[in-house]
Amino acid sequence: MTTAEIRMSHAPLTARLSTYARLPERVPFWAVQLTGRIAVAHVFWNSAQTKLASWEVTRQLFAYEYALPLIDPDIAAVLGTAAELAGSVMLALGLFARFGALMLIGVVATIQLFVFPENWGDHLLWFALLALILVRGAGAVSIDAIAARVLSRR
Repeated sequence: MTTAEIRMSHAPLTARLSTYARLPERVPFWAVQLTGRIAVAHVFWNSAQTKLASWEVTRQLFAYEYALPLIDPDIAAVLGTAAELAGSVMLALGLFARFGALMLIGVVATIQLFVFPENWGDHLLWFALLALILVRGAGAVSIDAIAARVLSRR
């Protein structure tokens, strides 16, 4: 069998493999954005709920374990918890999602730099999802998108 004959006999297989390889391209980008928003919102919502479950323990964590420089631990606890709560709700609803993502990127950066630098893999994953939202927005299935459509009609 010649090289040309071998190529021709594999052409249908190559075409099918190429078609299968392109199947993920059919997934709508809004589905990727929605999944990313919900996934990262879930992480920060759960973290905030843990802090709220025992505020005294949270204050002690911020005072002794987290020990952020240049900020009072009580203020840091309130700001961190508020950012996690507000940011996760904003992402889940897709309401001012870019601002929520930026807020949570600040939380991730603080955790990475001052609290748990050894957990960089988790932080990089969270950052990647938040960066997707910051750069590309909340997507078509969001309050941001609905508001944009309504306002563009006026």
